[in-house]
Amino acid sequence: MKKEITSYQNISVAMDNIEELLKSPELEEMVLEELKNIKEQLNDLKEDLLFNNEYDELNCYLEIHPGAGGTESCDWTDMLRRMYERFCEITDFKWEEIDLLKGEEAGLKSVTLKISGLNAYGLLKNESGVHRLVRISPFDASKRRHTSFAAVSVTPEFTNNINIEIKDEDLKIDVFHSSGAGGQSVNTSNSAVRITHLPTKIVVSCQVERSQLQNKEQAMKMLKNKLYLRKLAEQSEKINGLKDTSIAINFGSQIRSYVLEPYKMVKDHRSGYESNNPDKILDGYIKEMLIYNLQKLRGDQK
Repeated sequence: MKKEITSYQNISVAMDNIEELLKSPELEEMVLEELKNIKEQLNDLKEDLLFNNEYDELNCYLEIHPGAGGTESCDWTDMLRRMYERFCEITDFKWEEIDLLKGEEAGLKSVTLKISGLNAYGLLKNESGVHRLVRISPFDASKRRHTSFAAVSVTPEFTNNINIEIKDEDLKIDVFHSSGAGGQSVNTSNSAVRITHLPTKIVVSCQVERSQLQNKEQAMKMLKNKLYLRKLAEQSEKINGLKDTSIAINFGSQIRSYVLEPYKMVKDHRSGYESNNPDKILDGYIKEMLIYNLQKLRGDQK
């Protein structure tokens, strides 16, 4: 609470200063400038106070998988990856690609990002769901309009010691070549690891590290996070909103639509948020939308 308390105290002091400044009419411009600063501080404080759920302050894992649409959806998955990575750069969050599988022709078959920063999970948790894109396809010689889908899943990175028992016989472990950006950054040995938890069908993979052992440790950490989240959701209805449920990735199940043709619009179907500047949003400027959704959807999360 230290950050919020300090902000509140600073605003209180600034308000006291304004009372003194108002005694001198010639200082009107200074008062207006100070009021502007106070308004900005109040908005920041209001945002900080939104993150009061149990896991909001944690880092998170964000996964994106293509749905119906073939190459189009793989390309859409890559566009979403760039959007979230640009958001991290703008917000000063740290991010790394834990796993990345390229599409056969273009785009990505899957990608997992680890996003680190205060309230990373709180900001991004409502991104879980199906995202829909409508545009003129760059892969269609006839320049027809196509609809693509991709599913986003956001899981908190639990920082406490997770007491989850995983039996060896419940795991299927595959190793394979990394498929990163190429060049020296890719290990040509079978260092990438994919782990399937047979009882739950949960699949995690990691190829960011250079050794197979390190990738296995990271993948096991992700698996424990998912299993722990599942366990918590089963134990308490209060965190059912965190459930990592499977979603049909197709028409009618989307939480948000991004329309580039025949008009430009982004619309969140849960909160009603709309923007006529999808290019800016796809360039990572999504914090305004995330905060708006967080405010509107708070009732659903409790």
